Amino acid sequence: MLRFSVLGSGSRGNATLIESGTTRVLVDCGFAVAETERRLLRLGCPPETLSAILVTHEHGDHANGVGRLSRRYRLPVWLTVGTFNAMRDHEFRAHHYINVNQSFEIGPLAIQPYPVLHDAREACQFIFSDGALRLGLLTDSGSISAHMVERLQGLDALLLECNYDARMLADGPYPPALRARVGGKYGHLDNQQASELLQQLDLSRLQQLVGMHLSEKNNLPRHASAALCAGVGCSADWISLADQAQGLDWREVR
Repeated sequence: MLRFSVLGSGSRGNATLIESGTTRVLVDCGFAVAETERRLLRLGCPPETLSAILVTHEHGDHANGVGRLSRRYRLPVWLTVGTFNAMRDHEFRAHHYINVNQSFEIGPLAIQPYPVLHDAREACQFIFSDGALRLGLLTDSGSISAHMVERLQGLDALLLECNYDARMLADGPYPPALRARVGGKYGHLDNQQASELLQQLDLSRLQQLVGMHLSEKNNLPRHASAALCAGVGCSADWISLADQAQGLDWREVR
C-alpha cells in the first residue's frame, strides 16, 4: 500500500508526503520550519519520523525550508546537481545527487525522477512505486513532452498541476512579464493542458487523481475540477484538490 498527503500546494508553499510502510518521504519544503512542523503534526507525522527530503527544483515555494529542516532533523536530501547549485541554502545533513534518467531507492520505495519544462536550473518530478503500485507527481512544468507522457502511463495515483485558468490569467492582476512567464513553455500547466494530458494516458488503473498548485489569483477550484473531470470522464466527487491552506489529508492507494 502507498499513502500520500499534501501539506500545502500553491505559490506560497509546497510540500507532499509519500509513505510506504515505515518510510516517509517529503517532496519539497517551501514553508518555514515551524509551519512545516505544524502541518506535519496536523497529518499525524512527527518530523523525526521522516526518512528523507526530495527537492524538485530551487524555487522558494518548493525549497525555502529544505536546508533548515534537513539540519534540524538530520534528514538526507535528494536533488539534481543543477538544483543544488541554484539553491541559496544547501547546507544539508547529507545530500545525494539525482540523475533524472536513473531510478533510486529509499526503503521500499523505488523512485523514478524525470525532467520537466520549467524555468529552473534542472527541475524534475517523480514517480514512486512499492513494487506493485505507482504514484506520479507532476507540477511546475509549462508544457508536456513526449517523455513525460511515456513516464506517466499506467499510474494508480496522479497528483497533477492545474495552476491557472487561461482566461483568468489573461484578465487577471499579474503584470505582462509575470503573465508571460506563468503561461509560457517553461511556466506552469493550465487546466486545459492538464485535461489534455489525461486524455493521452492509460488510466485503467487510476484510483486517485489530485489537482495541485492551483493559483489563488488565476484559478478557481470548480474550473480545475471540471477540467480534470473532462480529461478522465468522471464526476466531480471522484476528484480531489489540494489547496494552499489545508493541503490534502491522507489518501490510500491499494
